[in-house]
Amino acid sequence: MASVAVLGYGTVGSGVVEVLQKNADEITRKSGVRIDVKYILDIREFPGDPNENAIVHDFAVIESDPEVKVVAEAMGGLHPAYDFTRRALEAGKSVCTSNKELVAEFGTELTQIAAQHGVSYLYEASCGGGIPIIRPLRNALTADVITGLSGIFNGTTNFILTRMEKEGHDYADVLAEAQAMGYAERNPAADVEGYDTCRKLAILASLAYGVQISYKDIRTEGITKVTAADIAYASFLQYKIKLLGISRRSGDRVEAVVLPAMIGCDTPLYAVDDVFNAILVRGNMLDDVMFYGKGAGKLPTGSAVASDVIEAVVSGGKCGILPQGEPAVPVDPETMSYRFFVRIPENTDATQEKVSAVFEDASLINLEEYPQESAFVTGVMTEKEFTEKVAGLGSVTGWIRILPAE
Repeated sequence: MASVAVLGYGTVGSGVVEVLQKNADEITRKSGVRIDVKYILDIREFPGDPNENAIVHDFAVIESDPEVKVVAEAMGGLHPAYDFTRRALEAGKSVCTSNKELVAEFGTELTQIAAQHGVSYLYEASCGGGIPIIRPLRNALTADVITGLSGIFNGTTNFILTRMEKEGHDYADVLAEAQAMGYAERNPAADVEGYDTCRKLAILASLAYGVQISYKDIRTEGITKVTAADIAYASFLQYKIKLLGISRRSGDRVEAVVLPAMIGCDTPLYAVDDVFNAILVRGNMLDDVMFYGKGAGKLPTGSAVASDVIEAVVSGGKCGILPQGEPAVPVDPETMSYRFFVRIPENTDATQEKVSAVFEDASLINLEEYPQESAFVTGVMTEKEFTEKVAGLGSVTGWIRILPAE
């Protein structure tokens, strides 16, 4: 019998408990160990809950119990999650978490503390929810040099963009729909401004490349400026707009950005719609492999945390992720190359001549639904070059990058 504790009894924490208890027989058959949830830490009471006798309010109870070898942190946020995680590791207990904010901010430090005390700090659920990605990166793909990692990391934004495409509605209307359906929070900033994607990209890219990548060094743009008109033009051009986390490695230098971009049907991420997420990994031997599934939810995320708990129990805490290497040298986002889709608020006989004077090979695109404007697509250029050129047009309605650049 192995005793574990769960910190937080909200959506994810209750999911972890449910997975460990409902699948207890199967877990025992596969692992050879019976796992018992001895404690659940929460500030609330849960009268009538099947696990009410396991509820405790003082972390010291868990910290001081030698029977508890693994702690599942499902509190979210930085504090007190960081403080409890550090204390658990220093007490010789492995910690498993879904807390991407904590891992992005303190993951390297906590991994080092875990290594110093002979235990593990595991975070499979922090990036893909129920999609296995951490374990494949540190085990199945270790023979490859990972040269690129990109994907759709946020189900809320992917749902919004998919609905905008299918229904032709503006961002604000679809956001309200997503909130009513429970896919978006009342304050959706972490999702729609790209912060959630940014933290996940920093965690995965650091692990994939063996360097430290701070989420603070990643240029991040969200989807709040994407309009129904942008979606309509993208469809006309046979593209879809997705919020992407993109990273590439070249030696000790790493390109990393989060941004909305147009992608074509020849890209695997094109078919990833609604609340589904997908992570595309490129290796120097393997080439491309994609991990796909629902990236959030009580039971998918709970299952991922539970899998880490099982691994920590079975290994006796000797399955830790190695601390990352030196800090990466970030590449200036202005030097990254794309093609660019541009909308301008005019549609006259002189418009083509005006555009051609700045972007020589650009041809105007006109949609009947938007007769008062025009659009065009540029050739491949760096963002700095584009910014300098587009200023020559004067007023523009907006622009979106197109991937891949080739």
